[in-house]
Amino acid sequence: QGRKEAGQVTAEDGASTMLEALWSDLASMVAQGSCEMLAFIKELGKEKLPETDAPYLDVVLRTLFPKSQPRRCSTTWRKELVIKDTFNGTVTFLPLEENDEGKYQVKKCNIYQIRLTHIKGDEWSISMLTSSPENWVADGIVYPKTTWLGNELLSKLAKWSTEKKQSEFKSTLSLISVAKYSKVYQELKEKYKEMVKVWPEVTDPEKFVYEDVAIATYLLILWEEERAEKGLTKKQSFVDLGCGNGLLVHILSNEGYPGRGIDVRRRKIWDMYGPQTHLEECAIRPDDSYLFPNVDWLIGNHSDELTPWIPVIASRSSYSCCYFVLPCCFYDFHGKYNRRQSQKTQYREYLDFVTQVGFVCGFSVEEDCLRIPSTKRVCLIGKSRTYPPMQEDQFDEQITQYINNRQSCNGVSSDKTVGSNQCDNHHVVNSVTDQASESVCAENETKTDGGRVWLSGFQPREKVEQVRNCASLPRDFVDVVVLSVASLLLNATQEKFDVCLNTWNKGESLSLREVAEHLDKETLKRLKNEYGGLQTLLKNNHQVFEVLNGRVCFRDWREEKISKRTKPEVKRRFSADAFKTRLCWFFIHHPDGCCLTSESCPYAHGTEELRQSQIMKKKKQPQ
Repeated sequence: QGRKEAGQVTAEDGASTMLEALWSDLASMVAQGSCEMLAFIKELGKEKLPETDAPYLDVVLRTLFPKSQPRRCSTTWRKELVIKDTFNGTVTFLPLEENDEGKYQVKKCNIYQIRLTHIKGDEWSISMLTSSPENWVADGIVYPKTTWLGNELLSKLAKWSTEKKQSEFKSTLSLISVAKYSKVYQELKEKYKEMVKVWPEVTDPEKFVYEDVAIATYLLILWEEERAEKGLTKKQSFVDLGCGNGLLVHILSNEGYPGRGIDVRRRKIWDMYGPQTHLEECAIRPDDSYLFPNVDWLIGNHSDELTPWIPVIASRSSYSCCYFVLPCCFYDFHGKYNRRQSQKTQYREYLDFVTQVGFVCGFSVEEDCLRIPSTKRVCLIGKSRTYPPMQEDQFDEQITQYINNRQSCNGVSSDKTVGSNQCDNHHVVNSVTDQASESVCAENETKTDGGRVWLSGFQPREKVEQVRNCASLPRDFVDVVVLSVASLLLNATQEKFDVCLNTWNKGESLSLREVAEHLDKETLKRLKNEYGGLQTLLKNNHQVFEVLNGRVCFRDWREEKISKRTKPEVKRRFSADAFKTRLCWFFIHHPDGCCLTSESCPYAHGTEELRQSQIMKKKKQPQ
């Protein structure tokens, strides 16, 4: 980055020479009478600095890193010169190209300028000036189409410049080099892209593979920079607590970092990695038996109930142990996290809590925002201590008191859902049972043969995860609820107007609250024990109902656009293998029957049309 002020250019070491050369190149182009170039720069520096009466310009040399690997470009990175004329309200973008001698020069095409003009009072105008169409070459990566600049970018700039909303989080990748990250990410993405094709889990491979590649990239850069800071040559060791599918462990191990992953439940994909990827099926307990004194870093990637414990485990493992956590689901030491500050979002409040845990444990906690396909992408890093080694005992007592106070203030959650895993395919998997409510603060830490137990009553989650998405409810119970809700929808229609005898009764749309008010208490209590409750049950019965924005109505199969629906579950719903393998609910239960003819309905109009599912046949075939 450099600055052009009163005819002088200054810059950081290494960029000054290039900026001087580029500025001379630009001056030469102007001297040669480039009319198009003059249109952009003739007003630059027109206003003078009040105190010096000299022109003032900011000249920035920047490198652009595309998010995806270019296919039609000769180089991955692009450079451009940005001239900021604050007093004139203009920013001019000049693309650069590399010549045969390896030197950069200003291009005569793809130049654009953003102008801010004061109209009157509080009224301002923002406009865009671009090269002529014959001199504009859009590459779809660095330089978009001029229509996008005018139709999309201008409106976004106007919105961003007027809104007062401030981000709760830091900018993306603020703690590491973006240039290094971009290069390594592209390399790892290319290296591990085949995992998408062989993914054996039920989760979305596109999301999980590229998300773990991005997290691995971040850690590799973070650890490389740590080695440079501390003068280390040996690569850091790690343990991933709650490793889930284990892909992050697999990537880090393949890149030469010694480590292992631990999770309470084995995954199918573990067998695909090979012996060099060390994965263990084990439940982590918060006590002295589960410390890692010889490990450099502990990782908590969507580690659920273990998330607040990871700073504690790192602190008590060794003075040199660091940690990286990516919080997702909200858990305290003893169970579900209870909100305390309504003025913050729940996510921001939880991040502040986990940050506070790190501070109590004596870490200088840093926060960063990852570049991953997830709404929960803020990570917390503890890689240095705020106290000298001789004060470890003092901080250990402070940690104990803090955990005790948390339990004393909050009480122990008796929510039956504690210990369940709600996070896609992630991850660990411990829970606090109601037995913990019998413990008082003074008794939380007890002695066993293995050492201290940090929280009395803590029980690991079962290996076999209980299914709680209404799928395991008895069929007769589900049928009764479905018929009850269907009756409500039909009766609501009749209460409003008389239904035409020649029209199929679509029923009424009711809110979930209105539906719940008509169900008996025992039914609601039973549904409450399932994730999503009534809404989940209705969505599971997608043949009958459509649930949208908190309202439920009958699904009108005449309006289904099969060819335009792209979601995987919808494709499976209409696949040829599943055609006519289930009875049509409307044909049997709706007073007007099915709104479709037998030939066009994907479900069977009577038992005589039923056919065996080809999907089931394939599953039964020997492997």
